[in-house]
Amino acid sequence: MAERITFARTEEQTMLATTVRDFLEATVDMDTVREASLTENAFNREAWGGLVEMGLVGLHIPEQYGGAGFSFIETAIVFEELGRRVVPVPLLSSIMASAAILAAGSESQKEMLVPPIASGESTATLAVFEHAHDLDACATVANRVENGWSLTGTKRYVTDAPNADQFVVVASTDEGTRLFVVDASTAGVTIAPTPSLDATRPLGELGLEDVHVDSDACLSESDTTAAIRKALDVGVVALAQEQAGGAQRCLEMSVEYAKSRYQFGRAIGSFQAVKHMCADMLVAAEHAKSVATHAARTIDDADESAISVPLAKSVCSDAYIKAAGDTIQIHGGIGFTWEHDAHLYFKRAKSTALLLGSVNSYRDRLADAIGI
Repeated sequence: MAERITFARTEEQTMLATTVRDFLEATVDMDTVREASLTENAFNREAWGGLVEMGLVGLHIPEQYGGAGFSFIETAIVFEELGRRVVPVPLLSSIMASAAILAAGSESQKEMLVPPIASGESTATLAVFEHAHDLDACATVANRVENGWSLTGTKRYVTDAPNADQFVVVASTDEGTRLFVVDASTAGVTIAPTPSLDATRPLGELGLEDVHVDSDACLSESDTTAAIRKALDVGVVALAQEQAGGAQRCLEMSVEYAKSRYQFGRAIGSFQAVKHMCADMLVAAEHAKSVATHAARTIDDADESAISVPLAKSVCSDAYIKAAGDTIQIHGGIGFTWEHDAHLYFKRAKSTALLLGSVNSYRDRLADAIGI
């Protein structure tokens, strides 16, 4: 009999969600988030410090590599709460980088590279894409030189690049695709912030000009395409949780406003059009949460994740965009202003739908997985 999958949280998981939510609500003021979005390297260090202190950066990383050894569902809970506050911290980048190292690195490399990321001592990110989000278009090359490798190329759309200490870089070699760990301070490395719609998650362009790294910087002597895909899938599932949390928060803001805003002597929530809009948002938010939770629970099941990951990207992206857009409509004129939080959620919704690949590309992947 197949193992029964439950979507209900355990008591410990509920406590985790409550703890993280209480911490973020006490620490992350939305005005601070808005101010951070005006900088090129938005980074709430107080929130990051709290996540590090609570051991949440390496929550799902095995204990032998400096993590807490929980399942990915616990990390997913953290991302759902981060999504509710659009918190500018580099957790997404860190978990993708560590996932790539764990999937491709040798035992000694994992023991050396992962613990500093899991502890928050070092921030790392994954540098994959160059043209749109095409995994096959890798023009960055790595050539063997004496005592190591020389890397040259440009990586675009690198999440949290302005805040990263290390980059896990995808490069082409004579033997195939490889992953290399490059320190941000290495000679020949340049980092340029990339303007984006959602400035609460800074992106950057990583330039590599004859960058020399040691032999140990290459994570594997065999093709690493599967490791790259696994790291990206981890990122997609984390984003899906973030989208589900953001959609839920948009619904809550809309319902609260619909109850308190009066027009023509009545709360606008009593108008049929507003009722229907809120009801549709509820359905979308609950659908997103279910799909995202399933993807988090099956991330390590290769057969099931082939379906659940692209499904989560598709459903959660659509749900968040709808919820964020409807939130602006329900709030009316004030929802369009800089002073209101709605625009932060709308920008995050639009950007996450494109980050790590378009929704349409994941729908194509889903269609291939189910044979249509």
